[in-house]
Amino acid sequence: MDRQEEFVLRTIEERDIRFVRLWFTDVLGTLKSVAVAPAELEGAFSEGIGFDGSVIEGLSRVYEADMLAKPDPSTFQVLPWRGENPGTARMFCDLLMPDGSPAPADPRHVLQRALTKAGEMGFTFYTHPEIEFFLLRHPHVPGAQPVPVDDAGYFDHVPHGTGHDFRRAAITMLESMGISVEFSHHEGAPGQNEIDLRYADALSTADNIMTFRTVVKEVALEQGIVATFMPKPFSGHPGSGMHTHLSLFEGDTNAFYEAGAPYSLSTVGRQFIAGLLRHGAEITAVTNQWVNSYKRLWGGGEAPAHLTWGHNNRSAMVRIPMYKPNKGQSSRVEVRSLDPAANPYLAFAVLLRAGLKGIEEEYELPPETEDDVWGLTDAERLAMGVDPLPSSLGRALEVMERSDLVAETLGEHVFDFFLRNKRKEWLDYRHQVTQFELDRYLPSL
Repeated sequence: MDRQEEFVLRTIEERDIRFVRLWFTDVLGTLKSVAVAPAELEGAFSEGIGFDGSVIEGLSRVYEADMLAKPDPSTFQVLPWRGENPGTARMFCDLLMPDGSPAPADPRHVLQRALTKAGEMGFTFYTHPEIEFFLLRHPHVPGAQPVPVDDAGYFDHVPHGTGHDFRRAAITMLESMGISVEFSHHEGAPGQNEIDLRYADALSTADNIMTFRTVVKEVALEQGIVATFMPKPFSGHPGSGMHTHLSLFEGDTNAFYEAGAPYSLSTVGRQFIAGLLRHGAEITAVTNQWVNSYKRLWGGGEAPAHLTWGHNNRSAMVRIPMYKPNKGQSSRVEVRSLDPAANPYLAFAVLLRAGLKGIEEEYELPPETEDDVWGLTDAERLAMGVDPLPSSLGRALEVMERSDLVAETLGEHVFDFFLRNKRKEWLDYRHQVTQFELDRYLPSL
C-alpha cells in the first residue's frame, strides 16, 4: 500500500467517514457513483470494485460486461454537502478490465493516453476553464418555458441577489474540496453565471469539472432553485460556453512563450493553434456533443461559429489573450467553442491531440482574423478563406466519422459508441415537430 492510500484510510478513520463514493463517468460524461464501506477500501485499492459495465452508456457490451472500478487515492475529498457526522467522501476511479488492463471505454483513460502522448513529446498539458451556467427558479415542466432567477446582465451587482448567495456558497464548497476558484460573476443573460477554475493539469481539471457540476447542482437544490449546464436554454439570450485556456509546458518552461515574437507566441504555440483550426471541425462533435450545442454556436452572442483565430477577437474560435509583460509563464491560447455540457475527459483529449498534430506536422498558422466574423457576409468569409464549424450535430458527426485523428484519440470502442449514440440523438431530434413549426405553419398551411 502506498502513502496516498495510507493517508486516505487514516483520514477516513480520523474524520468518521462512513461512506466512500467511487466516481467515474460514462462515455457521454454522465457522473456515475457507487458507495462502499470503508472496510472495503483496501481491497478496492488493490483489486478494484467489480460492476456490470453493460448497463452503463458505452462502457461494454453484454458479453464482456464485467469491469472493475479502481479508486485513485490522489482524488480523495470529503463531500461537504453530506453533513459532518457520519461523513461521506469521494474518489475518482480508473476503470479496468478483469485482467487489470485499462478499460478502452473509460473516458479518463482516453485523456490519460493523450497526456502520455504529450509526455512523449516532452510536454505537460494545463487547462483553465471558465464555466457558464444558468440558474432557474423551478424544475423544468414539459411544455413550459424556463424561468431565470433574475433579470441581471454582465457583471451586474444585484443587491440581495440569488446569484451572489449562490456563487458564495458554491465557491466555499469547491474550495473546501481543494478546488481553487479564480473569478466569479454574473454573465450576460438573465440568470446566467460564470465561475472560473484556477489552471491545473488537464486530468485534475477534468476531475474538477465533474465535481464542479455536482457541487453547483447540489448548492442550487439546497437554495430551492435549479442549475443547468444546457448550452442554450433561451432562444433570445446568449448560451453558456466553457471557454478553456490551454498551455503546454516543457518542465518549468511555458512552451507557448517566446520573447519578441508577435503576441509573445512561440512557434510551438502557433503550430498548436494551427492544429486546433485544421482539425476543429473534426473534433466539434466531441467538444459540442448535444443537438442543443449548435443552437449556441450558431446563435450569436459571441459564440464562435468559424475556424478562426485572433488576438482579443471574441468572435474567433481560438483567441490569444492579452499578454502581460514579465509574465511569460502565463502565455496560453483560449478555445471558445467548447461548451459546459461536454465530457471534459474526451474534450480535452481531442483538443490536445489536435494541437499536438499541428506541432508534429509543423502546420502553418493561417492569417489572423481581426474582423468580427459574425459581421462579415458569406462572400467576405469565403474570400478570406474562413471555414465554418459544423452547423448541426448531424453535420458534425459526418465530419467526425471521417477523422483518423478523432478515431485514434478516442480509441475504436469509444469512437464507435459515440457515433452510434449521437446518430440516434440526431435522428430522434429530426423526427420531432417543434413548437416553432406549429406556430409558424399550422395557421397558414
